[in-house]
Amino acid sequence: MQKAIIMDEKAITRAITRISHEIIERNKGIENVVLIGIKTRGIPVAQRIAEKIEAIEGQKVKTGQMDITLYRDDLSQKQIDPVVNGTQIGFDITNKTVVLVDDVLYTGRTVRSALNALMDAGRPKAIQLAVLVDRGHRELPIRADYVGKNVPTSKTEIISVKLSECDVENSVSIEE
Repeated sequence: MQKAIIMDEKAITRAITRISHEIIERNKGIENVVLIGIKTRGIPVAQRIAEKIEAIEGQKVKTGQMDITLYRDDLSQKQIDPVVNGTQIGFDITNKTVVLVDDVLYTGRTVRSALNALMDAGRPKAIQLAVLVDRGHRELPIRADYVGKNVPTSKTEIISVKLSECDVENSVSIEE
């Protein structure tokens, strides 16, 4: 059951714009920066950031996508066979600043899995993390470098991110 809408389409767009500017500023441009979206909704968030950076800088930033299914630490606890849609990084990440992008940061376990998968793909110069929503409740020492919105939640609440690339609308809501 939906409790509250915490970001509408305009708020999501503003958050993407702010994150894009922060990435450019922190890295003094985007010369050696690449974006990798974590499946599922991290991919369209990364694409939106890439489009905004291109609009600001007039230069494309390479984007890739990562499926961390086989790197999850709870895979043995799941009863179903995992469906893997593959990691698609069509460029070398060695000596690049990789910005991992996801929709929600919660326990940190997805990011840890993504870090393991990334190390199998190459040796980046640096890894940064951008998330649309940080809801707290970390179980691992992981924090985001770029956050669209910090949303304190209880462990019983669910953050539901809907993006037009995957869903019918653009919104972020809290559900119980």
